[in-house]
Amino acid sequence: AQLSCLARLLAAKNLTADFGSFPPDLLLFFPPSEVRAGTCREFYARASRGNLDLLPRGSSRRTQLLRGALTCLGVRGSRLEPQQLGGLGALVCDLEPGTIPASGPAVLETLKLCPALTGAQQDALNALLLTGDTAYGDPSSWDLRTLQDLGPLVLALNQTTLGLVAEAVREDFRRSIAAAYSSQGHSQREKSLILLRAFAAASAASHPRLKRSEDGCPSEPITADSIPFLTLEELDLCLSSDFLIENLEAVLEQPISTESSQILKKKVDQFFSSGIPEEQLKRLGVLSRQYTEQEISQWPVTSSDTLSALLSPSGGEWEDSQVQQLLSRFLALGGSLTGPLLQEIGGKRLCNLREEQIQLIPAEAIGTAGQLNISLCSQTKKEQLYGKAREAFASLASIPGPYYCQLRPYLGGAPAEDLKDLANSGVAINMDLDTFLALNPEELQKLSVTDVKNLLGENLLELKKAENEPLVVSWVKIQSQRELDCVLGIGLQGGLQEPTTTVPTPARPTTPASITSTATVPT
Repeated sequence: AQLSCLARLLAAKNLTADFGSFPPDLLLFFPPSEVRAGTCREFYARASRGNLDLLPRGSSRRTQLLRGALTCLGVRGSRLEPQQLGGLGALVCDLEPGTIPASGPAVLETLKLCPALTGAQQDALNALLLTGDTAYGDPSSWDLRTLQDLGPLVLALNQTTLGLVAEAVREDFRRSIAAAYSSQGHSQREKSLILLRAFAAASAASHPRLKRSEDGCPSEPITADSIPFLTLEELDLCLSSDFLIENLEAVLEQPISTESSQILKKKVDQFFSSGIPEEQLKRLGVLSRQYTEQEISQWPVTSSDTLSALLSPSGGEWEDSQVQQLLSRFLALGGSLTGPLLQEIGGKRLCNLREEQIQLIPAEAIGTAGQLNISLCSQTKKEQLYGKAREAFASLASIPGPYYCQLRPYLGGAPAEDLKDLANSGVAINMDLDTFLALNPEELQKLSVTDVKNLLGENLLELKKAENEPLVVSWVKIQSQRELDCVLGIGLQGGLQEPTTTVPTPARPTTPASITSTATVPT
């Protein structure tokens, strides 16, 4: 709503001619009627680079945007020339399905800009590819490189198109997806799973007489590589717990959906009916994320190696509540947090620990934990962590520069006395503004104008840019304006004014009316 209002305001001030200085996202909200004909091509080319998801698909504003672009580019019918397609950019994603085959092979490259195609658009895309009259040729001639060159369009291929691709090529492509799966983010993994299911379906269709045993399981022995191609029912019915535990690492290297992970978890729990041994916890990988806080509270996590293995990012994202329970269990069993473990935990989750748990962290662990962001911690926890950092780096106290650099992440918990010591160390601290604004507000109020000047050093001018920050405003209010002007000299206003001193004028002696003011001077 704010973007829309701002766009209308700018348009009302006739600023559409200067659209190049505005972000593409804002241009999506410009009224099409305000776009000038002379610069409309440049306007829509820039607007198409914005995030179209800001406008719901099918909304009147998004539809008007496409119509305005088509009119500007001189599109008269369903067929678009390559130059017109290039001018549309990502707006091509909203074209009618009939436009895809009508525009010919040139449309394929622009369709790669689309995060998703409608079902009708996918049908039109496949129809175009099946003609063989594109740069990719007939699907029966495709190789691994062709599938890779199709990029995101491969997600839109239907079973008819995939069925024409040689089985060996499909297998090579499947293996390439599986090899990259472990290093992908969540959204990319979801796309990979969609592809694997599509290719699995194509393979199944090409082997309609695949033999099954009487219990409905594949007659061929299950291997780790074949698990992504099993249905959920087959995975539950046919995968033995013994095979899973023996080959757990190899199985977990495969692209596995959340639903499949839940089945694998169930089989692990069945195998270890009396509880998962600590050595086996290290092997859980992505499965560990399927366990509830209650289940985690029963784990025998006693060694830092086990905790480190469980926290490894290769297993995917944990929920904060799961990590909290995992750390609580580790500490309750006598575990001690080390520097490397603190790095893996991260500052955000460290702040979720209870105060009594933070108190158990050794100072030397803070000394080897690197830069931790504790900005989300409560003030009490910041003070706890600062105290441990101060102890960890005490040997550097006589070298102010390095000492400050090590303490910087924890200075939000520093008392005014320690900040004054840094300010008066005789060495330029050059505290950055972010660190300054993260100081404890109560302690900052105790710093003098000279203290602040010495702390900020060459970054003093940055304080002027933050003059409206509540922390700065409250500090300025209790400082002498004369000091702010003379010591800082950066134009901060709002300090205490010096009281005006009035010098009394000496009273004149009154002269009686009967006495003359003329004096007699002897000669």
